[in-house]
Amino acid sequence: MNRASLLSLLLLSCLTTPLIAVELSGNINSEFRYFANPPLNPQQHNENFALSAKLEMAKEWDNGYQLILFTPYLRLDQGDSERTQFDIRELIWSKAANEWELRVGIGQLFWGVSESQHLVDIINQTDLVAEPDGDEKLGQPMINLALIRDWGTVDLLLLPYFRERTFAGKNGRLRPAILVEQNNPRYESSRKQYHRDIALRWSHYKGDWDFGLSYFNGTSREPDFLLNGQQLQPYYRQIEQLGIDLQATKEGWLWKLEAIQRRNREGHYNAATLGFEYSFYGVYESSTDVGLVVEYLYDSRDNSAPSAFQNDLMLGLRFALNDTQSSEALIGTLTDIENGSIIYSVEASRRLGDNWKATLEGRIFQNIATTDPLYSYRQDDYLQLQLGYYF
Repeated sequence: MNRASLLSLLLLSCLTTPLIAVELSGNINSEFRYFANPPLNPQQHNENFALSAKLEMAKEWDNGYQLILFTPYLRLDQGDSERTQFDIRELIWSKAANEWELRVGIGQLFWGVSESQHLVDIINQTDLVAEPDGDEKLGQPMINLALIRDWGTVDLLLLPYFRERTFAGKNGRLRPAILVEQNNPRYESSRKQYHRDIALRWSHYKGDWDFGLSYFNGTSREPDFLLNGQQLQPYYRQIEQLGIDLQATKEGWLWKLEAIQRRNREGHYNAATLGFEYSFYGVYESSTDVGLVVEYLYDSRDNSAPSAFQNDLMLGLRFALNDTQSSEALIGTLTDIENGSIIYSVEASRRLGDNWKATLEGRIFQNIATTDPLYSYRQDDYLQLQLGYYF
């Protein structure tokens, strides 16, 4: 067969082979943050503007049993170069069968049920400069095999590469009073970011109960900090973590528990978040639902804990208007029972037409004790407005 015939055959094959559709979706967000107080350090910015874009491309074949998902993310920040970022949130291939599913690549995997903090959610690294509440995550290289049985689902994970946590730069807010030297981290493991972490989780449900048991062995996503000259140097330990998450749905009640035990070479500690959400449906004969959220946060390290949430109470009200604009809001307080530090927060969103969405977020730090890990943020009360276009 000559080259012309071979080329003609290849072209004919391409024309007669059905195209595999690529589904495209994503959003472009503009963000404005207003800080009510001047910064502690004159290098830090005041008002700040940022743009971000996330694109999701999904390609499905094999009657839906195979999928490639690609989700790049870009953020440009006016005031903090460390907040300007490009990241691949997901680039993963998955193959599904009746009793198993395999995912290979860069992925996102969320574990947890609580509102105020996610103790058991340890797979993906926190993108701390994106959102101060820690809900935004970086993509994690992984091999994830899920075994699906009548008695539950078992997730087995190999995590071959570690992602370092992001921190605000010298011009950024919110950040510690001492700048984090994030480009020069230290690791307990001699393999550094190439340590092969492992994790597994069994999850199941029975009646009104959903529950999960998890185990992690590898590099901690939460760094300790060493004083290195005039900066803080992140230090990533090797840890083992056992976790449990429970959620029970009883009529208008939603009961939640997350608890962990974490070990390292220096010892171990326990931490837990326990609470409930009770919903009042159709308040005053309207379409609005109101939920009362109560959670208690505990850490056995007490005042020596680097976490700000070692003996705290979260109280919140969730509003869902159930209108065509999907309007909703969560207003809450987080109070340290021992030292009286308080964080007031608000998160609200509303769709504008078919493609636009407005989001409002705010934090107020009040009466922050000098011993509280949040003391560096005492001047950082802010209000953030986002306007996003979704397609």
